[in-house]
Amino acid sequence: MNTERRVFLWTRVAALADGTPITVGHVSRVAASVAGTDSVALVLWLTSTPREMLFASDTLASAVEEMALTVGEGPCADACAGSLVLVPDLATAEYAARWPVFTPAAVAAGVRAVFSLPLRIGGIRLGSMNLYRQQPGGLAGEQLSDALALADAACLLLLDSAKAVPGGPELPGDPPRPWDGPRHPEVHQATGMITVQLGVTAAVAFARLRAYAFAHDRRLRDVARDVVNRRLRFDAGTGGNPDDN
Repeated sequence: MNTERRVFLWTRVAALADGTPITVGHVSRVAASVAGTDSVALVLWLTSTPREMLFASDTLASAVEEMALTVGEGPCADACAGSLVLVPDLATAEYAARWPVFTPAAVAAGVRAVFSLPLRIGGIRLGSMNLYRQQPGGLAGEQLSDALALADAACLLLLDSAKAVPGGPELPGDPPRPWDGPRHPEVHQATGMITVQLGVTAAVAFARLRAYAFAHDRRLRDVARDVVNRRLRFDAGTGGNPDDN
């Protein structure tokens, strides 16, 4: 992409920020606009932490991302692992076979096309930017190149912040964190509590938390909140029982 095009895209981001600190939310919204999509979410996924949604443009993006996090599959998971995932029509047999739980749920929610762009710089993987469209159709060449350039910009915003790891301490004089989305620290807190209850690694604890939420058809953050508030305790024999106390 030439410099003139990059300047054009960044000018749009700055105009959207309108004098406020630029966040990944601003970058993501411009990416959705230039790509001709309806919704966008940005997800952080570091190897040592559960996947976390940093920004969602609307309730559709938020609901689909939370569902994907709970079931553990979908375009976002593949993009977080480093793959560029372009799905022009989700309602096909190919994608029903590839993501048997995610696909029907996303289509039922109103999603027909998904474009998941990995957030990475060199060998560093940070997560994904996920663009959703309610009508089928692919991305034109310039739409894709613009969206990829803005995904790179989101990476730089995250890497430029010393607080790219969720839950890091706020220090006096720190600039605003470069995200503005619906973060859910209770998921991290619950994962830590389950590691102690079961004597397992954080990855295994998160998998147990996610499996419980899926099996009981509940939102992940609601189950996590029950764990944090000690209404639910995981047991090595049963996988999770309500605390009667």
